[in-house]
Amino acid sequence: MSLEFRPAPSALPRGLRVYAIGDVHGCAASHAAILGMIAEDYDARPALEPLVVHLGDLIDRGPDNAAVLARVAAGSPIPGRLINLLGNHEALCLEAMMEGGDAARHWRRQGGDACLADWGIPKRSRPEDWAALIPPEQLAVLREARPCLRLGGYFFTHAGIRPGLSLDQQNNEDLVWIREPFLSSAATHEAVVVHGHTPRSEVTLRPNRIGIDTGAVYGGKLTALVLEDDRLALMQVPGPKKPRK
Repeated sequence: MSLEFRPAPSALPRGLRVYAIGDVHGCAASHAAILGMIAEDYDARPALEPLVVHLGDLIDRGPDNAAVLARVAAGSPIPGRLINLLGNHEALCLEAMMEGGDAARHWRRQGGDACLADWGIPKRSRPEDWAALIPPEQLAVLREARPCLRLGGYFFTHAGIRPGLSLDQQNNEDLVWIREPFLSSAATHEAVVVHGHTPRSEVTLRPNRIGIDTGAVYGGKLTALVLEDDRLALMQVPGPKKPRK
């Protein structure tokens, strides 16, 4: 596999390489393929400090959510760190388990039923019992996800940021949910924002942001963005042909 690099809108410290993975949404086969490509690239081109980052929305709607979480819980496919960021679907799942009621019903309508089925949790079970029925290592992936990550000239988060606010003033609600006014903003932020959350048929590459949710669960592609020095490349694999309703 040979990557095609192009100039990037910002830069990372020398020796640091980031593989940022977009919204997986339970597409286990696509996720496994992307991790395999990352491992192949690292074996061919070792880096001093490699890092794999999931941009959130590992779960919901897809064909095998539990398998994705189990693979993420197993750790990085390459030497180095693996960091998982909080997506709105992880946030909905955690809220559903804590609050039940309307929160649980809302999560289930947003794809949570697919997760419950993958975990073998009966539909009539109570939300307060769900945590005890989820494999502990998979639950830890959800609970330990962080809202954002700053590296060099990049800011990684699930949905985006509130334009006009400094990065240290951003709130978690925006980081996991925002679309507008972030998506249409041409403002120069403190760092180039790398995000998912809003699916597009192709990667969005602008001077102030890079969007890499390419709709794997909707029959699109799963994308990994490779960042090193002042350049970037893309890895992509097809999503499942028939996403779960």
